[in-house]
Amino acid sequence: MNVLRFSDLVAAGKVAGQRVFIRADLNVPQDDAGRITEDTRIRASVPCVKLALDAGAAVMVTSHLGRPTEGEFKPEDSLAPVAARLGELLGREVKLVANWVDGVQVAPGQVVMLENCRLNKGEKKNNEELAKKMAALCDIFVHDAFGTAHRAEASTYGIAQFAKVACAGPLLAAEIDAISKALANPKRPLVAIVAGSKVSTKLTILQSLAKNVDQLIVGGGIANTFMLAAGLAVGKSLVEKDLLEDAKAVIAAMKARGAAVPIPVDVVVAKEFKADATATVKAATEVADDDLILDIGPKTAAQLADMLKAAGTIVWNGPVGVFEFDSFAKGTEAIARAIAASSAFSIAGGGDTLAAIAKYGIEKQVGYISTGGGAFLEVLEGKTLPAFEILARRAQA
Repeated sequence: MNVLRFSDLVAAGKVAGQRVFIRADLNVPQDDAGRITEDTRIRASVPCVKLALDAGAAVMVTSHLGRPTEGEFKPEDSLAPVAARLGELLGREVKLVANWVDGVQVAPGQVVMLENCRLNKGEKKNNEELAKKMAALCDIFVHDAFGTAHRAEASTYGIAQFAKVACAGPLLAAEIDAISKALANPKRPLVAIVAGSKVSTKLTILQSLAKNVDQLIVGGGIANTFMLAAGLAVGKSLVEKDLLEDAKAVIAAMKARGAAVPIPVDVVVAKEFKADATATVKAATEVADDDLILDIGPKTAAQLADMLKAAGTIVWNGPVGVFEFDSFAKGTEAIARAIAASSAFSIAGGGDTLAAIAKYGIEKQVGYISTGGGAFLEVLEGKTLPAFEILARRAQA
């Protein structure tokens, strides 16, 4: 994908003295007192800000935070704690600017935080007048928020239309590179893991991947529907009987290409959905009417691990069992360890997937960890994200 990169503008000496507007993703969790409880997204935004400051730019940074009502400021919607934390990480003051749409005072070598962009009327609906006002604030617009790349809003899309220069920041550029490596030009075999509670939430992803991957591993409640479609009983497990034909179609589409959807050969079941429920390993053909399938069994985990270790590229979205309960976490742990041990390029995304990666401490063994949940899923669906589309279009202008 051909987009202009901010790092290339810096290398070409085109940033000094310029007003740079960075759209970051600083939507971090906070406790009831407004204290930030997890600052990964702020730390991830630092390289782009430092790149601009070191190049001598006048830097403006903004983000959304939470779900504020446009035009109605409430203290809990303020980016003040985020500005303070960014200042600590940068080792300098980061002044917070409210009511910034009609003008911002910032000198080269300085950085300011522009208050929560979703407080501006017209932000969500990509109001053209608002987007033009934002674009007028800067000489260079830098999109560095992959988590919002699937949304066409004024601070993500409209400003990119009207700014003098629109480019991708280092975070967004890294996502583009990883996605291209995993899906556009993958080293084969390409293995995808798609897991979660329901087929309905990921049906379009499954259908899209079925056209491209060599192995499509399904897990969680999704696997139950595929097991039922393959003629296996699933007891009282979570299942979507109205999507059996869709599951069969995905299996058939894979088979027609000489690819496969591996169906579990053994499972871990319980009589209740509880952390302390008794876990029993059973063959996939022996699931009782009152059984709940809560994980894949050890034989299935070993088969899938072998598949992952032999892969050229791995795409991972979702744990394969109820990994929050230790008795039903062995399947997800086996998958995680196999990905860590594989020489394949791996890309992982989605909140539960990131939680599993953190639980098993394999962050450094995963090729690329995507920061955007919804955006990552839309890429897997085969959609062109609005941010990618407008930046690619501006790069051709």
